[in-house]
Amino acid sequence: MWQDFKDSPFLPATVLVLILAAAAGLFAGSYTYAMANPTPHHVPVAVVGEPEGHRDRAAFVQGMEKALGSSLELRHYDTQAAAEHAVEAQQVFAIMRVERPKGVELDVSSASGASVAELLSTAGPKVGRALGVPVQVRDLKPLNAGDPRGLAIFYISLAAVIIGFVGAIQLSVHARALNPPERIAYTAAYALLGGFVIAAVVDWGLGALDLPFVHSWLILALTMFTSGMVFTMFNTLIGRWAMLPTWGVMVLLGNPSSGGAVSWPLLPSALGEIGRWLPPGASVNAQHTAVYFADHQLVQPYLVLAAWALVSCTVFWLWRHRHPGGRDRAPAHAAAPS
Repeated sequence: MWQDFKDSPFLPATVLVLILAAAAGLFAGSYTYAMANPTPHHVPVAVVGEPEGHRDRAAFVQGMEKALGSSLELRHYDTQAAAEHAVEAQQVFAIMRVERPKGVELDVSSASGASVAELLSTAGPKVGRALGVPVQVRDLKPLNAGDPRGLAIFYISLAAVIIGFVGAIQLSVHARALNPPERIAYTAAYALLGGFVIAAVVDWGLGALDLPFVHSWLILALTMFTSGMVFTMFNTLIGRWAMLPTWGVMVLLGNPSSGGAVSWPLLPSALGEIGRWLPPGASVNAQHTAVYFADHQLVQPYLVLAAWALVSCTVFWLWRHRHPGGRDRAPAHAAAPS
């Protein structure tokens, strides 16, 4: 009886039922764990001010940490200009300046992290009222008018990631006979075209983001290509089950930890660290810097995307004989038909 069941189509169908049920729970759990109740852990904040304001500043910082339920990582700068440079370099999320009799000036940066800026902007005046100290809040780096919640970059990166590996799946189904160089070339082709369309729709069509068009397009294309090649790599290594590790790396783990929907300081510590080294997080980071901090480009996200793409292509190429696609070539010495 077991042998009959094993040889029937019901065994793989049953396995898929169990896998899909587990995937549904993991999907909901990973996003809920990361995003449902974002809590700050260590938020880097620049401090500018004279020594005589130290006591007032300490009281305000203590009140902020109590209100946020976390600690502020204070970094001291001699001038406002130096602190603003740190914001541009994405080293701090806000600037705090305590001066008598002005009170507290709290400069946030929505572009650095909308969720962090919102928390600081909400907590600051409340703490000031409790201490009897006036608090002025201003936004040094506001978001684009068409993206007031700062989620558009996350959405376009998510689109590139999902369509990237879905495209590779479709190539493996509908263009199974492609040889390795052809498969890589077509993956690059749909990545370039898909990245262009995503950028065009969001910028030219909807006006949600004012993109540095070519730069953003190429980031999206690299993201889509990397995602497609990651699936192709797993398809080479484990065949029909390739979707499982691809979904795990790119969606279950990569997207919640990307910092796109919830800024990294508000994520659980482990997720915040892991996210920077996965393609979705690298894509969000690169895109975010290109849009809002063009004068302070970061190399790390591009290296992460390039490394994943290179490793995936290398594994696929070295073990291409194991890939379920491709076609036989006619022997070079075969006689031509008469």
